[in-house]
Amino acid sequence: MTTSPAGLRRTLGVTDAVVIGLGSMVGAGIFAALAPAARAAGSGLLPGLAVAAVVAYCNAMSSARLAARYPASGGTYVYGRERLGPFWGYLAGWAFVVGKTASCAAMALTVGAYVWPGQAHAVAVAAVVALTAVNYGGVRKSAWLTRAIVAVVLAVLAAVVAGCLGSAAADAGRLDIGASEGFGGVLQAAGLLFFAFAGYARIATLGEEVRDPARTIPRAIPLALGIALAVYVCVALAVLSVLGSGGLARATAPLADAVRAAGLPGLVSVVGVGAAVAALGSLLALILGVSRTTLAMARDGHLPGVLAAVHPRFRVPHRAELAVGAVVAVLAATVDVRGAIGFSSFGVLAYYAVANASAWTLDASARARVVPAVGLFGCVVLAFSLPGVSVAVGAGVLAAGVVAYGVRRWWASAW
Repeated sequence: MTTSPAGLRRTLGVTDAVVIGLGSMVGAGIFAALAPAARAAGSGLLPGLAVAAVVAYCNAMSSARLAARYPASGGTYVYGRERLGPFWGYLAGWAFVVGKTASCAAMALTVGAYVWPGQAHAVAVAAVVALTAVNYGGVRKSAWLTRAIVAVVLAVLAAVVAGCLGSAAADAGRLDIGASEGFGGVLQAAGLLFFAFAGYARIATLGEEVRDPARTIPRAIPLALGIALAVYVCVALAVLSVLGSGGLARATAPLADAVRAAGLPGLVSVVGVGAAVAALGSLLALILGVSRTTLAMARDGHLPGVLAAVHPRFRVPHRAELAVGAVVAVLAATVDVRGAIGFSSFGVLAYYAVANASAWTLDASARARVVPAVGLFGCVVLAFSLPGVSVAVGAGVLAAGVVAYGVRRWWASAW
């Protein structure tokens, strides 16, 4: 066990890093994302999933190369700063911190909605407090809790897949892959599904807490992505075989509706438990990622310097974690942001666009630039294929970040 120069402790191996990535990717999104994707693409859902997977793969490879070169907390904030300049790093960090803070509150409220619908806000706040306490105790504790969460979620999803595909209601004829809503619908579905893949960023943001990062991170990111993709494909095939694209598009709780249609009503409550646990896993990983990016931005003065402190015993950015937990708890207690975080999808695509642009500068050879070029192009296309409201709000959030950056620069030069 070693401590990085910045004070964080390197305790995570390949397995830990993969599990943390899976805790983000195989989260609550798989229980809900398939329905809006089906509404967007119709029978083009599976091609949409394939497009999302290609863009995610390119982003993952770019992130892995950058993380091996710059094994520091902050992820793309650090990569953009080092490869493209301070402004681009700041913009990526801003998109991540603002968007993912809203996502944290949404995940907390999702936990509350499943556990105790009548007291969703109270349960959400309790979940945030509990997970912030776990993270405060050290990243190893977070990794062990994530292992347990991932095991439960994968077991529930395996039961859903086996139950649907093994039922008399399953029909391979429903797996029509024609794009009934056109190519635009496929791209919009890909943008919606990509958001669920984006958890591998959590591995990169923990760069200072991974052992032998130059070797561990490039192995962990593609492993986590590959496992998540296999899970997504299996679940999508199972649900489509029972509901078809039309039934899936109309579903309010896709996996619960699928097992009910498969004649397995006893699994409905199990799916509910799985969704609650998955949302808890997503929330845990999100708090980890946002606090580490907050730490990196505080070190550079983009956020209050007090947030850059590292706990002398637990070797975690404790003030950043407490600040993130407090903001998320207030949001979860006062507003329902579950339906108002579409801009997070736009923001995360902007974040990875900066990552790919940064990776482009690592090697001047044409062959080395293929993956970041495809990733950058894919991020831009998917970002502007999202619903208009998501694009408008996401662009507004980025514009607010640009204004804040300009005001800060002006204030620093004036004084």
